[in-house]
Amino acid sequence: MTINVKSPELSRRSVLAGLSAGIGGLSFGLAIGADGLKLIGEAQANAPASGQQYNNWVRIAPNGTVTIISAGSEMGQGTSTTLPMIVAEEMDADWSKVAIEMTWGDPKLHGYTFQNQQMMAIVGSRGTMLYFNDLRIAGAQVRKVLMQNAAERWGVDAASLKTEPGVVVNPANGQRLSYGEIASFAKIPSPLPAVDPKELKARKDWRLIGKGVPRRDTPSKANGTAIYGIDVKLPGMVYATSLHAPVHTGTLESFNEADIRKLPGVVATVRLPNGVAVVAEHFEQAKAAREALKVTWKDGAAAGFDSAKALDGYAKLHHDPKAQITNLAKKGDVDAAFSGAAKKFSAEYRSDYGYHAQMEPLNAVVRVAADGQSAEVWEGTQAADATRDEVAKALGIAPDKVKVTQCYMGGGFGRRSLGDYAAECASIAKAVGRPVKLVWTREEDIAHGMFRPQSFQCIEAAQDATGKVTGWRHCVVGEGGVLLHTGIQIPYYEVPNQNIERRGVSHGIRLKHWRAVGHVFNVMAIESMVDEMAVEAKMDPIDFRRERMAMIPKARKCFETVAQMCDWKAPRPEGRALGLSITERSGSLGAGVVEISLNRQTGKIKVHKVWVAVDGGTIVTPDPAKANVESAIIYGLSSILHERITMKKGVVEQTNFHDYELMRMSDLPEVMEVQFVEVDTRPTGLGEIGNPFIAGAISNAFHRLTGKRLRHLPFTPDRVLETLKA
Repeated sequence: MTINVKSPELSRRSVLAGLSAGIGGLSFGLAIGADGLKLIGEAQANAPASGQQYNNWVRIAPNGTVTIISAGSEMGQGTSTTLPMIVAEEMDADWSKVAIEMTWGDPKLHGYTFQNQQMMAIVGSRGTMLYFNDLRIAGAQVRKVLMQNAAERWGVDAASLKTEPGVVVNPANGQRLSYGEIASFAKIPSPLPAVDPKELKARKDWRLIGKGVPRRDTPSKANGTAIYGIDVKLPGMVYATSLHAPVHTGTLESFNEADIRKLPGVVATVRLPNGVAVVAEHFEQAKAAREALKVTWKDGAAAGFDSAKALDGYAKLHHDPKAQITNLAKKGDVDAAFSGAAKKFSAEYRSDYGYHAQMEPLNAVVRVAADGQSAEVWEGTQAADATRDEVAKALGIAPDKVKVTQCYMGGGFGRRSLGDYAAECASIAKAVGRPVKLVWTREEDIAHGMFRPQSFQCIEAAQDATGKVTGWRHCVVGEGGVLLHTGIQIPYYEVPNQNIERRGVSHGIRLKHWRAVGHVFNVMAIESMVDEMAVEAKMDPIDFRRERMAMIPKARKCFETVAQMCDWKAPRPEGRALGLSITERSGSLGAGVVEISLNRQTGKIKVHKVWVAVDGGTIVTPDPAKANVESAIIYGLSSILHERITMKKGVVEQTNFHDYELMRMSDLPEVMEVQFVEVDTRPTGLGEIGNPFIAGAISNAFHRLTGKRLRHLPFTPDRVLETLKA
């Protein structure tokens, strides 16, 4: 299959053409050397398709090109550079000669191990964290094979040799063999040699990890030649768009099929379990036909659902002694701590539904073979393995008969890890017998969205006679199971007596992991309560956490660092105030501070400055790591100050970005400073750590400014004005 790409001067998007039938390999012309569906970054035109395969991750060609497989989905976080760089570090590859190739969705070959499963999903900030050790060993394994082959050629002991970037060197006589030269004669043993962790490079010898290595995907994204899922075009391809039941879990009864089929360009209509797809020669025709649909729906479980009333009902459920309880953590004797408490505190918090709001609409391209026994998928996905499995299930074929070509994606935030819309596209492609590009409109993505759940929380805290917090109760109520309770535990505060629980409900609303998941509302509630106790004690919030909350040393270091970064005790301009919060996600821990002002006439909160100190373990690529934290800060600010999904009669009220409001460029902070605490531990997650602290920090700064507390996310202007009047 050959892929031809138009020059950027003619088109900002590359066009895929000349695709042969079947599910065979890809051959790339020189035109795609700058970027492509498999190859990433610059200097790829000379990367040969051939070359010896050393293990599941590395091929080396006689011309010296080292091709490294990138297992990570690339959604802007830089994983497609970071993960291959880890391999290159340990094999001592010359980075200028490294070509990067996207994997194709086989977790047995390119998965990490998580909860005793081989997985590929880049979610939960887990990419670098879970691949780090495996990729180091894979790189060291290749280096070992190269050295053994050089040693055999020279008749010396492999232990006497060393490597420099791309070269094996014999220190005794200065002999050198490049990796390309070795590739021309190398014998690859089976099984491959084992690598003891002690054989991995010492930190002091790293040439790439922790250094400033430019991302490979940046140039093509800057000049417009990067290929996203929505850019893919196949010969004979038709376009589809869907309309799903407006009430979640609803199903299709009937629609004006005959009328739709008469519309210009319409190729087919396809019934779906929960809706209908319209297929046309051009997307504009498919969209026009979708808008002409007249559908009779059968309501599902969510019929009549009112999100605001349901949230009020959560409070009643919390106080219902007969409610079903799931205990999440229990420590010490909580009842005794409260019965003997010198002071008690309690507060309730609420949070609304949130939409992922990814920039690129959900889309996929699928071609099903004529016999229906194999398929190809092009998609920007966070989990190529999940897409492969879902498409296979939809088509009734084995997963290994589905080839997934990963594309760049314009935002994921947890939504693109499911494979549901790709499976829908596969069903449509099978029905029409042609390659199909399915694009959900923004309106459809919101109406049929998968949301961060709304929640109600109650926290109670008990202090002994010395003021130390000795008892802690935290209950979260809502729908979504684990989506509700991530971030609810407090491993960073050593409170001796704790009881943490969830009370679940079921509405039939479609829910999904959302950047930092439940940490957003749970950490806000936790840190608001801690701040409330600090204010009552007339203590500095950092001192209170250290002295009264038994803050662990790792957290103490983060707070000390952020206090220095923002000059915590320095006076602020009139009308401004600071607020702080802890932040935690995927093994990383941090502390963040915001400086805000408030327009008391409009109720608008303005965040001027943000500082955050993070212990994220070993920082593999510093600049992308910092950009990830900054990205999460912005994502968090938008959700906390603006974004809200509401439902009435089971139907989402918002339809597009005119009524689902996002933060504007003019609202960005003037200052965002991120600093990593230097530690010598394995990498932990950074893609979401910038989000959980924002709500608590803003809430606490608001109290410093006004003496009042915000307890319902998002902190919209109308809610701010109501709080000021209360």
